[in-house]
Amino acid sequence: MNTTESPTRRTFLKTSSLVGATTILAPHIARAGAPNNETLKIGLIGCGGRGTGAANQALRADDNVVLWALADAFENKVERTLNGLKAGFGDKVNVPAERQFVGLDAYEKLVASGVDVVLIAGPPGFRPQHLRACIEAGKHVFAEKPVAVDIAGIKSVLETAKMAQAKNVSVQQGFCWRTSPACREGFAKVLGGEFGRITSFYGSYLASPVRPLAPDAKKPDGMGDVEWQIRAWINFEWLSGGPLIEQCIHAIDKLAWTMGDKPPVAAIANGGRAQLTGISDQYDHYSIAYEYPNGMFGHINQRWLNKCHSENISRVVCEGGTFFGPWNCYIDDPDGKRVWTYAAKDGEEQDMYQVEHNEFFAGLRSGKHVEKLEQMANSTALGLLGREAAHTGKRLTWEAFFKSTEDKAPDDLKFGDDFPVPLPPIPGMDKLV
Repeated sequence: MNTTESPTRRTFLKTSSLVGATTILAPHIARAGAPNNETLKIGLIGCGGRGTGAANQALRADDNVVLWALADAFENKVERTLNGLKAGFGDKVNVPAERQFVGLDAYEKLVASGVDVVLIAGPPGFRPQHLRACIEAGKHVFAEKPVAVDIAGIKSVLETAKMAQAKNVSVQQGFCWRTSPACREGFAKVLGGEFGRITSFYGSYLASPVRPLAPDAKKPDGMGDVEWQIRAWINFEWLSGGPLIEQCIHAIDKLAWTMGDKPPVAAIANGGRAQLTGISDQYDHYSIAYEYPNGMFGHINQRWLNKCHSENISRVVCEGGTFFGPWNCYIDDPDGKRVWTYAAKDGEEQDMYQVEHNEFFAGLRSGKHVEKLEQMANSTALGLLGREAAHTGKRLTWEAFFKSTEDKAPDDLKFGDDFPVPLPPIPGMDKLV
């Protein structure tokens, strides 16, 4: 854990001002007032399943785009993504060997390769660095969630958001439920007051573990700590943020949506390791109560446990009814009678992942910006507030959290570096940095 301030991309950059940083402007496609039909060159950072999916959706979103460059820490992932997309899109995939970038610095080479739009889908621990590099270079960005794994990353991303606004570039979010037609219609009803005052929120994300390491897993001989952990990134908090931040952040974002994207006063939380053993430093369950002004509470329940009940349900409780989502969206009145059920409209795209990219590229063509980075940072910070409340065992205020300085990893790590996995936090002993 790094508790000192250093001049990295994940902390505030005090060596340059926003004014100086705006000399590189976005491509004129975003500044034009009229539709633009230039071929847009797309680059993908992070060639895992979600990154490949995002590239697929971007290529479908616009008739005049081309996949121009790929970047990942590992060569086999670049090859797999390239082969899969070539099979599906033919000439819309133009990524010769010289634009296939591999290594921890691959993102920098991709940004410099002539791309117009960058899709960011690498491990979340690198997202603040990737975002800063893209926005500094004036690229339009689609960024997967979450955008950081610690408060240092949040502060960096908020600075990057200001830079994006100054440069007039678009940043589309990966909080996909915000583009779900069903969720949009349901949230519009409850946020618009159709069912009276909102009184509380309860979101659950109860699932089995995702790609867990075996309890006896060990780093292979001859491999550095950093490379091994990146290969199994979802198991380590400095890379994934933990299951609350990597996966349950969707439920937390719906809490933020419910509360008008306003911050809470504080959070009180529990968490721990019920089944998880072995080398990972993460918890496998959290229960969080967020305190909001006017006596409102938001509750989040997360777990990664085998052989247990599973559900992913968000509930917005109003005086006159409760909205249930996100998969099947409906509203029941206080007596349990169904009073509204979402019905898809003819011809309307229902795939929320595709809607993200359709709206993103339509905005680039029309000059109507999509700028969601600040919102993404605040939703991620909401999750981190709850995580740190559980880790410390304290009632943690939003104000105190933003005064903290935790930075889980330096930005200049190399594959071969020694980087031991820390012990899991112990409530009552772990301190807010």
